[in-house]
Amino acid sequence: MSDSSSGRIAADLRAWVGASAPGARLPSTRELVARHQASPVTVQRALRALLAEGLVESRPGVGTFVLGPRRARAADHGWQTAALGAPPARIGSVSTTLRSAPNDVIALHSGYPDRELLPERLVRAALTRAARGAGASARAPVAGLPELQAWFAQELAGTTPADVSAVAPGDVTVLPGSQSGLTSIFRSVVGAGQPLLVESPTYWGALLAARQAGVRLVPVPSGPAGPDPTELDRAFAETGARVLYAQPSYANPTGAQWPTEVSRTVLEVVRSRHAFLVEDDWAHDFGISTTVTPLAGLDDAGHVIHLRSLTKSVSPAVRVAAVVARGPVRDRIRADRTVESMYVSPVLQAAALDVVTDPGWTTHRRRLRDQLRDRRDLLARALRDHAPQAVVEHLPPGGLNLWARLPDGTDLERLGADCERAGLLVGAGTEWFPAEPAAPYLRLNYAGPDPSAFPEAARILGAALSGVTG
Repeated sequence: MSDSSSGRIAADLRAWVGASAPGARLPSTRELVARHQASPVTVQRALRALLAEGLVESRPGVGTFVLGPRRARAADHGWQTAALGAPPARIGSVSTTLRSAPNDVIALHSGYPDRELLPERLVRAALTRAARGAGASARAPVAGLPELQAWFAQELAGTTPADVSAVAPGDVTVLPGSQSGLTSIFRSVVGAGQPLLVESPTYWGALLAARQAGVRLVPVPSGPAGPDPTELDRAFAETGARVLYAQPSYANPTGAQWPTEVSRTVLEVVRSRHAFLVEDDWAHDFGISTTVTPLAGLDDAGHVIHLRSLTKSVSPAVRVAAVVARGPVRDRIRADRTVESMYVSPVLQAAALDVVTDPGWTTHRRRLRDQLRDRRDLLARALRDHAPQAVVEHLPPGGLNLWARLPDGTDLERLGADCERAGLLVGAGTEWFPAEPAAPYLRLNYAGPDPSAFPEAARILGAALSGVTG
């Protein structure tokens, strides 16, 4: 079907909308495909045209509905410009990874796993029990429930060599998600105007948190084997930085995992500089062909500030994470967290603890490893077959994403728009660079919904790339 076909379908739907009451539900994509003898992509293109015109709205999981006329006068908020003045730090727009996707779009942009990859049964049961418990009407301790602190500490102790002192539960501070932990660390440990070394590329949320804290970002190139320890040492020396933010295992966006020797050498560099390493262990539960040995388990002198999140692996609705830090830096971070949020909901803490201590958690993680491997390999194969211009230079041993390099000169903004018009959402790699991107990249999430659509997604991407590069 051509663009003219989607135009005819859109015209037919406009007439239908004009004769319908506000709130009326449009026929489903399947019904429209049958009625017009068109492909789903053609129908989706017509629906998106109506969405862009403001005639209908899409409610994910429910359907598409007619919007009523908007007669209200537009509010004037211009006075706020003078009242607010210039922002204290650069405030970026919401990341494309947080966009909600309509049901009729293939979503490779998100950073979260699909529901079928989550322990949903365990989570529902845990939330029910937690809501009936004492936490439903109580305040949690500032540092977190002692049982949950002990669990996080035990997780690290399991990877700690015999000649290194294991972390204590009192060194654990429970957080309402690791993003808030990054904000506190950058604000209280680095400080406004001070340099922070970061891998390039790295997690967009960390970059945003650092900028909001007024921190000065210093990029350190990093590849499948992590940063070059010699270059890292030079960056410490030249900038006077005292903190490095890094993701040693299954980095977002690249999926890279540092080899053991690189990890130990980087830790030695950090120690020799009397510095801190902020170790973001967001993907601890997403190993495929390897497992995670946190650097925090190798350090008892307080150089490693360890972040471990359960939000993505347990449930996005259970925003629970922890920061593990030893010595005065622990107290400084905890004080900042107390001012920011006082404490984390005891109901969510109890539910998270219930899930990760249930015997079913181990079974779930074992099954998840195979599910992620199948999805990763399916998307990588689809790209090779249908979008060879998008080159995955390194197949990640864990995590949720493929990092695909595109031909030099690719217009990422136009590519994203062309893909979206054809029914595919992708994440442009520019968000993950602290400075100018080294090359055009896409981050493609293989843990999202409907892996059977990966071949079609690759075909759309391949055609769009041909249009912007050929």
